[in-house]
Amino acid sequence: MLLAIDVGNTNIVFGVFDGEVLKVSWRVSTRADRSVDEYRVLLSRLFELEGMDLQRITSAIISCVVPTVLEALPVSIVKMFDLEPLIVGPGIKTGMPIFYSNPAEVGADRIVNAVAGYEQFHCRTIVVDFGTATTFDCVSEKGQYLGGVIAPGIHISMEALFQFASKLPRVTLYWPDRVIGKSTVHSIQSGLLYGYVEMVDGIVNRIGREMGGKPKTIATGGLARLISREARSIEVVDELLTLTGLRIIYDRNLS
Repeated sequence: MLLAIDVGNTNIVFGVFDGEVLKVSWRVSTRADRSVDEYRVLLSRLFELEGMDLQRITSAIISCVVPTVLEALPVSIVKMFDLEPLIVGPGIKTGMPIFYSNPAEVGADRIVNAVAGYEQFHCRTIVVDFGTATTFDCVSEKGQYLGGVIAPGIHISMEALFQFASKLPRVTLYWPDRVIGKSTVHSIQSGLLYGYVEMVDGIVNRIGREMGGKPKTIATGGLARLISREARSIEVVDELLTLTGLRIIYDRNLS
């Protein structure tokens, strides 16, 4: 079995694959200061909760955008499973040419998403990842990574309102029935959610014009399902797309 780990700025997502089948996944908060032993305890408890045997893990792959996590997490994998995890980074085989001024600048998760998205449809593809930042990653019909867009995530926008506008409260991300708010909370929810949807649709439309055709648009990340309710440009929601991309990349590096 393959243990796939996607380390983001807000969450770490773990997944266990048996062949191409994702058997189980877990989402936990990212903490940059976790020790090797803390990761070992965390993973042991997660496997125990699902009644899974640690001994069945025969390989592992990690995508990480938090450098300090790479100081402890791979070591914990070595100690727990007696195997070296494959780490997504420069030099790894992705099967995807990267047309970026400096390919090393592209976040590992963005390349993984692009690989997984293109593998599903083999056509022009945009992957929108709703994480700490919202990223739009673009793949040509030939499977080339063209680049993308990075925008503040919706939680970052909400925190900015709370921190820099002294009278505005934090709110729950809940769709209001109407755009015109009848209270401060309603107005903030409307501005965040409907405003965000218009941003997503607008950027996808502009990307499509630059790419010279209508791309397949896939949403992933923790807020993908929430935003896709109203976003007209999103055609497919796959909240665990990054794990699938990690499995594909691991397979491409076996030879």
